[in-house]
Amino acid sequence: MECRITVLCENTVQGLGFLGEHGFSAFIETPGQNILFDTGQGFSIIQNSLRLKKDLTHVSKLVLSHGDLDHTGGLLAFLGVKGACPVVAHPDIFNERFLLMPAAEGEEKPVSVGMPWPQAYLTTRGAQFEWRRDFTEVAPGVFVTGEVPRKTLFELGSPKRVVARDGGWVPDPFLDDFSMVLKTSRGLVIVLGCAHAGIVNILNHALDRTGEDRIYAVLGGTHLGLSPEPQFDSTIQALKEFDIRMLAVSHCTGQGPMTRLASEFGDKFAFGRVGFVLEV
Repeated sequence: MECRITVLCENTVQGLGFLGEHGFSAFIETPGQNILFDTGQGFSIIQNSLRLKKDLTHVSKLVLSHGDLDHTGGLLAFLGVKGACPVVAHPDIFNERFLLMPAAEGEEKPVSVGMPWPQAYLTTRGAQFEWRRDFTEVAPGVFVTGEVPRKTLFELGSPKRVVARDGGWVPDPFLDDFSMVLKTSRGLVIVLGCAHAGIVNILNHALDRTGEDRIYAVLGGTHLGLSPEPQFDSTIQALKEFDIRMLAVSHCTGQGPMTRLASEFGDKFAFGRVGFVLEV
């Protein structure tokens, strides 16, 4: 085995004894060490890890894809089991961030969706933060993308995701959007958190920084659920050019986009629900 990736937290489940929640977490096993990627909201990570027999005390390192609560809310639950643990993340994970939600009379109300725990408190519970901005090897053959250059013209992000600036609201730049990149003999395996940087941008960045020319598998949230139709069409066409052998989408992809991706990619497609395992 070169790597085994098991989805611990996700919106959907199949089978008895699992819990679903709007969030994402994956347990990444490599010959050298185990890495936990995100923690979900915190409602299901302990239950599902026990059900799937993935021992959180054997995690060597936690990597956070970004600061949204549906990826960081389970931090406290994880640290309660694991104790002290290195946490690799971008320093912006503690930025205040909001989602514009419909309110009365056609107005929109900003709802906080950022990190639910103060940094100082997490530190007292054992979080040993290691700040990264660049493409970095965190274990042999395992990397975090760091800040991903935004080069595509069609991956514009969601206008409903905002941060406060100069007395108003501006689009959240999501500089902290990290993905995991694993080098394998079959090509790159890329694990996405939410792909706020754009899935095509992320894949191109991974190929560029590793010098590889093959992507074997992509797993995780694509954030295509909030994409307008023209952007989705362009994304599908771009994804086909990578010749990905397995596209296992999760979380923020959305049910409608998942259905279309299943139709477009056929036997190369999979639903990355709780309990899904990708092994190379």
